[in-house]
Amino acid sequence: MTVTSRNEAQLRADAIRAFRDELSRLELEGVLHLDDAQRGAVAKHHDSLLAALAGGFDIDRDLRSKQLSLGMRIASFIGAIALAASVFFLFYQFWGYFSTVVQVAVLVGVGIGAFVLTMGVARRDATGYFTKLAAMVAFACFVLNVVMLGQIFNITPSDKALLPWAALAFLLAYTFELRLLQAAGILCLIAFISARTGTWSGMYWIHFGERPENFFPAAFAIFLLPQLLDQSRYSGFAATYRVFGALTMFLPMLVLANWGYVSYLDLDRGLIEGLYQTIGFVGTAALTWYGARRHWQDAVNTGVTLFVIFFYTKLFDWWWESMPKYLFFLVMGLAAMLFLLVFKRLRRVTP
Repeated sequence: MTVTSRNEAQLRADAIRAFRDELSRLELEGVLHLDDAQRGAVAKHHDSLLAALAGGFDIDRDLRSKQLSLGMRIASFIGAIALAASVFFLFYQFWGYFSTVVQVAVLVGVGIGAFVLTMGVARRDATGYFTKLAAMVAFACFVLNVVMLGQIFNITPSDKALLPWAALAFLLAYTFELRLLQAAGILCLIAFISARTGTWSGMYWIHFGERPENFFPAAFAIFLLPQLLDQSRYSGFAATYRVFGALTMFLPMLVLANWGYVSYLDLDRGLIEGLYQTIGFVGTAALTWYGARRHWQDAVNTGVTLFVIFFYTKLFDWWWESMPKYLFFLVMGLAAMLFLLVFKRLRRVTP
Protein backbone atom coordinates (compact mmCIF):
# COMPACT_ATOMS: atom_id res chain seq x y z
CA MET A 1 0.00 0.00 0.00
CA THR A 2 1.44 3.35 -1.04
CA VAL A 3 0.87 6.10 1.53
CA THR A 4 0.54 9.57 0.01
CA SER A 5 -0.77 11.71 2.87
CA ARG A 6 -0.47 12.18 6.61
CA ASN A 7 -4.04 11.00 7.13
CA GLU A 8 -3.34 7.70 5.37
CA ALA A 9 -0.12 7.29 7.34
CA GLN A 10 -1.95 7.89 10.62
CA LEU A 11 -4.67 5.39 9.72
CA ARG A 12 -2.02 2.75 9.01
CA ALA A 13 -0.23 3.48 12.29
CA ASP A 14 -3.53 3.22 14.21
CA ALA A 15 -4.25 -0.11 12.49
CA ILE A 16 -0.85 -1.45 13.55
CA ARG A 17 -1.43 -0.38 17.17
CA ALA A 18 -4.92 -1.97 17.17
CA PHE A 19 -3.51 -5.19 15.66
CA ARG A 20 -0.85 -5.45 18.36
CA ASP A 21 -3.40 -4.92 21.14
CA GLU A 22 -5.79 -7.51 19.71
CA LEU A 23 -2.97 -10.01 19.13
CA SER A 24 -1.94 -9.69 22.79
CA ARG A 25 -5.53 -10.35 23.92
CA LEU A 26 -5.87 -13.38 21.63
CA GLU A 27 -2.67 -14.86 23.04
CA LEU A 28 -3.80 -14.25 26.64
CA GLU A 29 -7.13 -15.95 25.86
CA GLY A 30 -5.37 -18.91 24.25
CA VAL A 31 -6.98 -18.41 20.84
CA LEU A 32 -3.80 -17.76 18.86
CA HIS A 33 -0.12 -18.16 19.56
CA LEU A 34 2.75 -17.09 17.32
CA ASP A 35 6.17 -18.67 17.71
CA ASP A 36 9.18 -16.46 18.32
CA ALA A 37 10.17 -16.35 14.64
CA GLN A 38 6.71 -15.29 13.51
CA ARG A 39 6.34 -12.73 16.29
CA GLY A 40 9.77 -11.30 15.53
CA ALA A 41 9.05 -11.06 11.80
CA VAL A 42 5.75 -9.25 12.37
CA ALA A 43 7.27 -6.90 14.95
CA LYS A 44 10.25 -6.12 12.70
CA HIS A 45 7.97 -5.39 9.75
CA HIS A 46 5.72 -3.11 11.81
CA ASP A 47 8.65 -1.30 13.43
CA SER A 48 10.26 -0.59 10.06
CA LEU A 49 6.92 0.52 8.62
CA LEU A 50 6.26 2.86 11.57
CA ALA A 51 9.76 4.28 11.25
CA ALA A 52 9.19 4.94 7.54
CA LEU A 53 5.82 6.55 8.20
CA ALA A 54 7.25 8.69 10.99
CA GLY A 55 10.10 9.75 8.74
CA GLY A 56 7.82 10.81 5.92
CA PHE A 57 4.90 12.10 7.99
CA ASP A 58 4.46 13.43 11.50
CA ILE A 59 2.26 10.61 12.83
CA ASP A 60 1.14 9.70 16.36
CA ARG A 61 2.90 6.43 17.11
CA ASP A 62 1.20 5.82 20.48
CA LEU A 63 -1.84 6.89 22.53
CA ARG A 64 0.08 9.61 24.39
CA SER A 65 1.13 11.24 21.12
CA LYS A 66 -2.46 11.05 19.88
CA GLN A 67 -3.71 12.85 22.98
CA LEU A 68 -1.10 15.57 22.58
CA SER A 69 -2.05 15.95 18.90
CA LEU A 70 -5.63 16.73 19.89
CA GLY A 71 -4.37 19.63 21.99
CA MET A 72 -2.20 20.79 19.08
CA ARG A 73 -5.18 20.72 16.71
CA ILE A 74 -7.22 22.81 19.12
CA ALA A 75 -4.34 25.25 19.58
CA SER A 76 -3.79 25.54 15.82
CA PHE A 77 -7.50 26.20 15.25
CA ILE A 78 -7.62 28.94 17.89
CA GLY A 79 -4.32 30.37 16.65
CA ALA A 80 -5.53 30.42 13.05
CA ILE A 81 -8.70 32.31 13.97
CA ALA A 82 -6.77 34.71 16.21
CA LEU A 83 -4.10 35.49 13.60
CA ALA A 84 -6.71 36.04 10.91
CA ALA A 85 -8.61 38.42 13.20
CA SER A 86 -5.34 40.18 14.09
CA VAL A 87 -4.57 40.86 10.42
CA PHE A 88 -8.12 42.13 9.87
CA PHE A 89 -8.07 44.60 12.76
CA LEU A 90 -4.48 45.66 12.06
CA PHE A 91 -5.51 46.87 8.63
CA TYR A 92 -8.42 48.85 9.98
CA GLN A 93 -6.33 50.36 12.78
CA PHE A 94 -3.83 52.13 10.52
CA TRP A 95 -5.61 52.17 7.15
CA GLY A 96 -6.54 55.84 7.14
CA TYR A 97 -2.92 56.97 7.33
CA PHE A 98 -1.98 55.57 3.89
CA SER A 99 -2.47 57.04 0.44
CA THR A 100 -4.54 55.17 -2.17
CA VAL A 101 -1.46 53.93 -4.03
CA VAL A 102 0.12 52.65 -0.83
CA GLN A 103 -3.16 51.01 0.22
CA VAL A 104 -3.46 49.11 -3.06
CA ALA A 105 0.21 48.09 -2.98
CA VAL A 106 -0.06 46.89 0.61
CA LEU A 107 -3.21 44.88 -0.12
CA VAL A 108 -1.77 43.17 -3.18
CA GLY A 109 1.61 42.61 -1.57
CA VAL A 110 0.23 41.17 1.66
CA GLY A 111 -2.17 38.89 -0.22
CA ILE A 112 0.54 37.44 -2.45
CA GLY A 113 3.03 37.31 0.39
CA ALA A 114 0.66 35.37 2.64
CA PHE A 115 0.04 32.81 -0.10
CA VAL A 116 3.76 32.39 -0.81
CA LEU A 117 4.42 32.09 2.93
CA THR A 118 1.85 29.31 3.16
CA MET A 119 3.56 27.39 0.35
CA GLY A 120 6.92 27.80 2.07
CA VAL A 121 5.64 26.71 5.48
CA ALA A 122 3.94 23.65 3.97
CA ARG A 123 7.25 22.39 2.56
CA ARG A 124 8.86 22.43 6.01
CA ASP A 125 5.91 21.57 8.25
CA ALA A 126 5.31 17.82 8.42
CA THR A 127 2.65 18.21 11.13
CA GLY A 128 0.36 20.49 9.14
CA TYR A 129 -0.45 22.65 12.16
CA PHE A 130 1.65 25.66 11.13
CA THR A 131 0.43 25.24 7.56
CA LYS A 132 -3.13 25.64 8.83
CA LEU A 133 -2.14 28.87 10.60
CA ALA A 134 -0.49 30.29 7.49
CA ALA A 135 -3.34 29.20 5.20
CA MET A 136 -5.97 30.84 7.40
CA VAL A 137 -3.99 34.09 7.40
CA ALA A 138 -3.66 33.90 3.60
CA PHE A 139 -7.41 33.38 3.26
CA ALA A 140 -8.19 36.23 5.66
CA CYS A 141 -5.83 38.53 3.74
CA PHE A 142 -7.53 37.67 0.46
CA VAL A 143 -11.01 38.32 1.86
CA LEU A 144 -9.77 41.61 3.31
CA ASN A 145 -8.20 42.55 -0.03
CA VAL A 146 -11.45 42.14 -1.94
CA VAL A 147 -13.46 44.03 0.67
CA MET A 148 -11.07 46.93 1.04
CA LEU A 149 -10.29 47.29 -2.67
CA GLY A 150 -14.02 47.57 -3.19
CA GLN A 151 -14.16 50.34 -0.60
CA ILE A 152 -11.17 52.18 -2.07
CA PHE A 153 -12.66 52.29 -5.56
CA ASN A 154 -16.26 52.64 -4.36
CA ILE A 155 -17.41 49.36 -5.96
CA THR A 156 -20.96 48.28 -5.14
CA PRO A 157 -20.91 45.23 -2.85
CA SER A 158 -21.83 42.08 -4.74
CA ASP A 159 -22.40 38.41 -3.96
CA LYS A 160 -19.94 37.62 -6.77
CA ALA A 161 -17.12 38.29 -4.29
CA LEU A 162 -18.08 35.05 -2.57
CA LEU A 163 -16.94 33.01 -5.57
CA PRO A 164 -13.23 33.97 -5.50
CA TRP A 165 -13.28 33.58 -1.71
CA ALA A 166 -14.68 30.07 -2.10
CA ALA A 167 -12.18 29.29 -4.88
CA LEU A 168 -9.18 30.24 -2.75
CA ALA A 169 -10.53 28.41 0.30
CA PHE A 170 -10.99 25.21 -1.74
CA LEU A 171 -7.58 25.65 -3.37
CA LEU A 172 -5.87 25.85 0.01
CA ALA A 173 -8.04 23.08 1.47
CA TYR A 174 -7.34 20.56 -1.28
CA THR A 175 -3.67 21.48 -1.64
CA PHE A 176 -2.88 21.08 2.06
CA GLU A 177 -5.80 18.85 3.16
CA LEU A 178 -7.24 21.44 5.55
CA ARG A 179 -10.85 20.75 6.49
CA LEU A 180 -11.14 24.13 8.21
CA LEU A 181 -10.54 25.89 4.87
CA GLN A 182 -12.89 23.40 3.18
CA ALA A 183 -15.61 24.48 5.62
CA ALA A 184 -14.88 28.14 4.83
CA GLY A 185 -15.19 27.42 1.10
CA ILE A 186 -18.46 25.53 1.63
CA LEU A 187 -19.92 28.44 3.61
CA CYS A 188 -18.95 30.90 0.87
CA LEU A 189 -20.50 28.64 -1.77
CA ILE A 190 -23.70 28.24 0.26
CA ALA A 191 -23.94 32.01 0.69
CA PHE A 192 -23.41 32.63 -3.04
CA ILE A 193 -25.98 30.07 -4.24
CA SER A 194 -28.51 31.24 -1.66
CA ALA A 195 -27.96 34.88 -2.58
CA ARG A 196 -28.41 34.05 -6.28
CA THR A 197 -31.64 32.22 -5.44
CA GLY A 198 -32.84 35.26 -3.52
CA THR A 199 -32.09 37.66 -6.37
CA TRP A 200 -34.04 35.46 -8.79
CA SER A 201 -37.08 36.03 -6.59
CA GLY A 202 -36.59 39.80 -6.74
CA MET A 203 -34.90 40.60 -3.42
CA TYR A 204 -31.59 42.39 -2.89
CA TRP A 205 -28.87 39.76 -2.53
CA ILE A 206 -27.77 40.69 0.99
CA HIS A 207 -31.28 39.93 2.32
CA PHE A 208 -31.30 36.31 1.14
CA GLY A 209 -31.47 35.05 4.73
CA GLU A 210 -34.95 36.50 5.15
CA ARG A 211 -36.39 33.58 3.15
CA PRO A 212 -35.10 30.23 4.46
CA GLU A 213 -36.09 28.45 1.24
CA ASN A 214 -33.23 30.28 -0.51
CA PHE A 215 -30.88 27.77 1.14
CA PHE A 216 -32.46 24.64 -0.34
CA PRO A 217 -30.68 24.68 -3.76
CA ALA A 218 -27.32 25.16 -2.00
CA ALA A 219 -28.11 22.29 0.36
CA PHE A 220 -28.79 19.88 -2.51
CA ALA A 221 -25.63 20.99 -4.34
CA ILE A 222 -23.36 20.62 -1.31
CA PHE A 223 -24.79 17.24 -0.24
CA LEU A 224 -24.56 15.75 -3.75
CA LEU A 225 -21.09 17.11 -4.56
CA PRO A 226 -19.11 14.22 -2.95
CA GLN A 227 -21.32 11.75 -4.82
CA LEU A 228 -20.41 13.37 -8.13
CA LEU A 229 -16.74 14.15 -7.42
CA ASP A 230 -14.57 11.49 -5.77
CA GLN A 231 -13.23 12.64 -2.39
CA SER A 232 -11.52 9.40 -1.35
CA ARG A 233 -8.05 10.97 -1.53
CA TYR A 234 -8.99 13.53 1.12
CA SER A 235 -9.81 12.17 4.56
CA GLY A 236 -13.06 13.51 5.98
CA PHE A 237 -13.86 15.85 3.09
CA ALA A 238 -16.92 13.88 1.90
CA ALA A 239 -18.30 13.80 5.44
CA THR A 240 -17.91 17.58 5.75
CA TYR A 241 -19.89 18.12 2.55
CA ARG A 242 -22.67 15.81 3.76
CA VAL A 243 -22.94 17.40 7.19
CA PHE A 244 -23.02 20.95 5.82
CA GLY A 245 -25.52 19.91 3.15
CA ALA A 246 -27.83 18.31 5.72
CA LEU A 247 -27.62 21.28 8.09
CA THR A 248 -28.25 23.73 5.25
CA MET A 249 -31.35 21.76 4.29
CA PHE A 250 -32.97 21.00 7.63
CA LEU A 251 -32.14 24.03 9.79
CA PRO A 252 -34.11 26.35 7.43
CA MET A 253 -36.89 23.74 7.53
CA LEU A 254 -36.86 23.96 11.31
CA VAL A 255 -37.30 27.74 11.05
CA LEU A 256 -40.16 27.34 8.56
CA ALA A 257 -41.80 24.67 10.73
CA ASN A 258 -42.16 27.26 13.49
CA TRP A 259 -42.44 30.57 11.62
CA GLY A 260 -44.32 29.82 8.43
CA TYR A 261 -44.87 33.49 7.56
CA VAL A 262 -41.29 33.77 6.23
CA SER A 263 -41.98 31.20 3.49
CA TYR A 264 -42.38 31.93 -0.20
CA LEU A 265 -45.52 29.76 -0.21
CA ASP A 266 -48.75 31.73 -0.42
CA LEU A 267 -50.64 29.41 1.94
CA ASP A 268 -52.09 29.50 5.42
CA ARG A 269 -49.35 29.84 8.03
CA GLY A 270 -50.49 26.74 9.93
CA LEU A 271 -50.48 24.68 6.75
CA ILE A 272 -46.95 25.83 5.86
CA GLU A 273 -45.65 24.98 9.32
CA GLY A 274 -47.32 21.57 9.27
CA LEU A 275 -45.92 20.87 5.81
CA TYR A 276 -42.34 21.64 6.81
CA GLN A 277 -42.68 19.78 10.10
CA THR A 278 -43.72 16.68 8.17
CA ILE A 279 -40.96 17.09 5.58
CA GLY A 280 -38.46 17.62 8.39
CA PHE A 281 -39.45 14.44 10.22
CA VAL A 282 -39.51 12.33 7.07
CA GLY A 283 -36.33 13.87 5.66
CA THR A 284 -34.21 13.46 8.81
CA ALA A 285 -35.44 9.87 9.24
CA ALA A 286 -34.59 9.16 5.59
CA LEU A 287 -31.13 10.70 6.05
CA THR A 288 -30.51 8.47 9.07
CA TRP A 289 -31.68 5.33 7.21
CA TYR A 290 -29.68 6.13 4.06
CA GLY A 291 -26.58 7.00 6.07
CA ALA A 292 -26.82 3.65 7.87
CA ARG A 293 -27.13 1.78 4.57
CA ARG A 294 -24.12 3.56 3.11
CA HIS A 295 -22.16 3.31 6.38
CA TRP A 296 -21.91 7.10 6.65
CA GLN A 297 -21.61 7.64 10.38
CA ASP A 298 -21.60 11.42 9.88
CA ALA A 299 -24.96 11.30 8.07
CA VAL A 300 -26.45 9.00 10.72
CA ASN A 301 -25.35 11.27 13.57
CA THR A 302 -26.58 14.39 11.80
CA GLY A 303 -29.90 12.81 10.86
CA VAL A 304 -30.57 11.51 14.38
CA THR A 305 -29.65 14.86 15.97
CA LEU A 306 -31.90 16.82 13.62
CA PHE A 307 -34.78 14.34 14.04
CA VAL A 308 -34.60 14.70 17.82
CA ILE A 309 -34.51 18.51 17.52
CA PHE A 310 -37.60 18.45 15.30
CA PHE A 311 -39.35 16.08 17.70
CA TYR A 312 -38.63 18.05 20.87
CA THR A 313 -39.50 21.32 19.15
CA LYS A 314 -42.88 19.83 18.29
CA LEU A 315 -43.39 18.60 21.85
CA PHE A 316 -42.69 22.13 23.09
CA ASP A 317 -45.13 23.55 20.55
CA TRP A 318 -47.87 21.11 21.54
CA TRP A 319 -47.68 20.88 25.32
CA TRP A 320 -45.44 23.53 26.96
CA GLU A 321 -48.33 25.90 27.65
CA SER A 322 -50.99 23.31 28.47
CA MET A 323 -49.06 20.81 30.60
CA PRO A 324 -47.65 21.17 34.12
CA LYS A 325 -43.91 21.54 33.79
CA TYR A 326 -43.11 18.35 35.71
CA LEU A 327 -45.37 16.39 33.37
CA PHE A 328 -43.87 18.01 30.29
CA PHE A 329 -40.34 17.03 31.27
CA LEU A 330 -41.54 13.56 32.23
CA VAL A 331 -42.92 13.16 28.70
CA MET A 332 -39.58 14.37 27.29
CA GLY A 333 -37.72 11.81 29.40
CA LEU A 334 -40.03 9.01 28.30
CA ALA A 335 -39.58 10.10 24.69
CA ALA A 336 -35.80 9.89 25.14
CA MET A 337 -36.16 6.34 26.46
CA LEU A 338 -38.33 5.47 23.46
CA PHE A 339 -35.61 6.81 21.14
CA LEU A 340 -33.02 4.66 22.90
CA LEU A 341 -35.14 1.53 22.42
CA VAL A 342 -35.78 2.30 18.75
CA PHE A 343 -32.12 3.05 18.01
CA LYS A 344 -31.05 -0.09 19.87
CA ARG A 345 -33.40 -2.11 17.69
CA LEU A 346 -32.15 -0.41 14.52
CA ARG A 347 -28.53 -1.08 15.48
CA ARG A 348 -29.25 -4.80 15.71
CA VAL A 349 -30.94 -5.07 12.32
CA THR A 350 -28.74 -2.64 10.35
CA PRO A 351 -26.42 -4.63 8.02
